[in-house]
Amino acid sequence: MDIKQSILEETTLKMARQVADDQNVEVLEARLLGRGKGTLLRVTIDRSGGVTLDDCERFSRSLGLMLDTEDSLQGPYNLEVSSPGLDRPLAALKDFEKHMGKLVRIITKDKIDNQNFFLGRITGISADIIQLDINGKERNIPFDNISRARLEIEIK
Repeated sequence: MDIKQSILEETTLKMARQVADDQNVEVLEARLLGRGKGTLLRVTIDRSGGVTLDDCERFSRSLGLMLDTEDSLQGPYNLEVSSPGLDRPLAALKDFEKHMGKLVRIITKDKIDNQNFFLGRITGISADIIQLDINGKERNIPFDNISRARLEIEIK
C-alpha cells in the first residue's frame, strides 16, 4: 500500500468512527481496495448483540454522505458495509475476552510444537497469552504469534 492510499484509509477510518459513535456501533475494520472506478471501501461494523441489515444501511447512508461531502476519495467508489458474521475475525485481545468459552480457529506465524493451526475453545487470557482447550489439553498461544484468528461456527 502506498502512502497516499494509507492516508486515505486513515481518513476514511476516522470518518467511519465518527458515524459509528453517532449510531452506537463499533467499526471493526475499514479497508480501501482497488483504485480508480474500481475503488471499494469495505467497512465492518458490530455492536453488542449484533447488527441488523437496517443498521448497515443506516451506517452506509451516513458514511456515504460524509465521504461525498468531504470528497475524500476523489472519484467514484463503492461502499460496502457489513457485519462480521458468525465466523468473525478476532484481531485484538478484547475480541478474545469477549468470546471467552467459544470455539476458535487460530493460525500462528511461527510453529508451536510443529504446528501452526489450532482449533480449540478459549479458556483464558493472561499476559498476552491465549489459553485454549484442545480436546481436553490446554495450549497456550502468544497473542503476538497469531497470524489469523476467527470464531468457528458451531451447530448444536
